[in-house]
Amino acid sequence: MLPLLSVRELHIVFAAKPILSGISFELRPGDILGVVGLRSAGKSVLLQALAGIYPPTAGEIQVDGLPLTWAGQAVQRRGIEFVPQAPALVDVMPVLDNIFLGRERGKGRLDPAAMATTAYQWLERFGLPRGLAHQRAGDLTEEERQLVALIRSFVRPARLLILDEALSALSFARQQAVLQHLREQAAAQAGIILSSDDLNLIFAITNRVLVLYQGRQAALRVTASTTPREIVELMVGSVRQERVTPLIWAFENYYQAQQQAEQLRQQQLQLQDNLAAQDSLNRELVQRLQEQMVALDQLNQALQEAHHRLMLEREAERKALARELHDQVIQDLLSFNYQLEHVEEEIEQGEALSELQAIRRGIREVVAMLRQMCSDLRPPTLDSHGLAAALRSLASQWSEQTGIQVELLLAEPLERWPETIELTVFRIVQEGLNNVRKHAGATRVLLEVRRTSAAGVMVRLADNGRGMATPPDLQRLSERKHFGLIGISERVSLLRGTLHIGPSVWGGLELQIEIPNPAPFPAEGVRMG
Repeated sequence: MLPLLSVRELHIVFAAKPILSGISFELRPGDILGVVGLRSAGKSVLLQALAGIYPPTAGEIQVDGLPLTWAGQAVQRRGIEFVPQAPALVDVMPVLDNIFLGRERGKGRLDPAAMATTAYQWLERFGLPRGLAHQRAGDLTEEERQLVALIRSFVRPARLLILDEALSALSFARQQAVLQHLREQAAAQAGIILSSDDLNLIFAITNRVLVLYQGRQAALRVTASTTPREIVELMVGSVRQERVTPLIWAFENYYQAQQQAEQLRQQQLQLQDNLAAQDSLNRELVQRLQEQMVALDQLNQALQEAHHRLMLEREAERKALARELHDQVIQDLLSFNYQLEHVEEEIEQGEALSELQAIRRGIREVVAMLRQMCSDLRPPTLDSHGLAAALRSLASQWSEQTGIQVELLLAEPLERWPETIELTVFRIVQEGLNNVRKHAGATRVLLEVRRTSAAGVMVRLADNGRGMATPPDLQRLSERKHFGLIGISERVSLLRGTLHIGPSVWGGLELQIEIPNPAPFPAEGVRMG
């Protein structure tokens, strides 16, 4: 049995730059192939070549054993339908005309009534109103445009359906409806190729996965015989945890967010159904409450962003002030001290020499104090050697100053995290230790920092002091000018983390903080595409 699609040593070069090289695979009727890879891996170029848009520089593409011809109408006559990520619709034409564009004349044409009936059925299948068929395509939302492009490919009898990130703009429920239709087409022996950054979607629908890495074929895996982690390792070309884990974390949280959004949508629909049975006053009240909730959410988001910018600006000011103190003030004082040293060598024993030596001792004490201030403003160890070294230095200095024993547990190796996270963790520990010194009356402190199983950062700070009532009343603490816990809670909240306050095993207080990684402010990590 001939394969539906056969690709052999496909190479594509643009402007003397290799885009794809050495791509080979087959697709049989009923197969669903997923194509994955990072940005610039060549996914879109590959799918466009299979759709007859780009001719290969070298290699061969065959459909039903015959070479593919690079001409739009010829490709469609071979039963190949292509849906790009950005739908190509004629904005001035109604949706109905866009769906059947190119089929108004010739063999297999439909009369207007039949076209309208077919369009209504497809629109209703994906939760769209019939009236949408008569709206201008230019007035549609992004999701509606994508659905119209998909419907246009579904109404034509396709043997090979190629979807280039064509589901990313859809809601969770409509994605599931499209996936169900794709399964039905595969059961009818159509071949399907789709690319997506959502690994959960890829694993839900495909039977094989083609992984591209920097324009090359990294692997062709049977979906049931592989795992998301193995696919991500092939996508990034590495098995190192710091490169793989953030992507796994992003995929899992993206899928959970989709599910939660769909649950909220269903709850909203249920609420609307219930309101239909109530009087207009209740509906108006709920609408006002919804508007107030939206306004409160927007205000809270704006306040969080403003607070985050303020914290970043404050850290930048601290860094600049520390550099100015170190590079100017301290250096000037050391220069004066050096000059006085030369004067001291010329003065014989006497009262003037004693006073000069006292002045030099005073200058050295001021320099030491200024260096400590620079370290408090912006610890140079944090920028030069990372969080682990900065925490060791902080714990050692704090223990020496306070006489309180610090037991330090740092996961080894404690790899470098984004600057936002490292600086936030350092400030949290700094504020927590100051809190212990001012209020706890403790003689022993435990500080633990490690990575969590979900690729986040966990900080644990416990003491054997007098403790406090939990959960704490932050408003009362603010009135008593007890700002340590308030500052910690604000920093944790801004990074979407969690803070748990409770009694420690020693009878004092224990803080457990977990911060996700990559940090949402600003978004860091690998971009997909």
